[in-house]
Amino acid sequence: MADTSLQVVLVTPETTLADKPVRSLQFPLYDGQIGVLPGRAPVVGRLGFGVLTIATDAGETEKYFVEGGFVQVKAGTVTLLTDRALAIDAIDRQAAEELLTEASTRVPVTAAELAAKERDQECARRMLAASR
Repeated sequence: MADTSLQVVLVTPETTLADKPVRSLQFPLYDGQIGVLPGRAPVVGRLGFGVLTIATDAGETEKYFVEGGFVQVKAGTVTLLTDRALAIDAIDRQAAEELLTEASTRVPVTAAELAAKERDQECARRMLAASR
């Protein structure tokens, strides 16, 4: 018999934002989007930048913006470890626009600086898109 329960645990370095049963969820991986329903096979992945959508058992939808990290799906529990997660309505559009402007004007000298610039630009763009 298939497992019909699904638990989400959303953790940042500062706090646990969610630890509850859910109906389903969708979130960004580094290389695409994934949805998880009860009975999902185990998986470990690298989170990308984007919107985590949680469909609760009460029929409500919660949305968070996540900024990278890792996810593990195992035995009906989805654990997301992320550097930062914000409720969608808590996104500061002006701060995201400033981050995009600052990252776009940055002149990288090393490969690491170029990677950081591209990462900051991608994060800011996705944050702005999520806040619309």
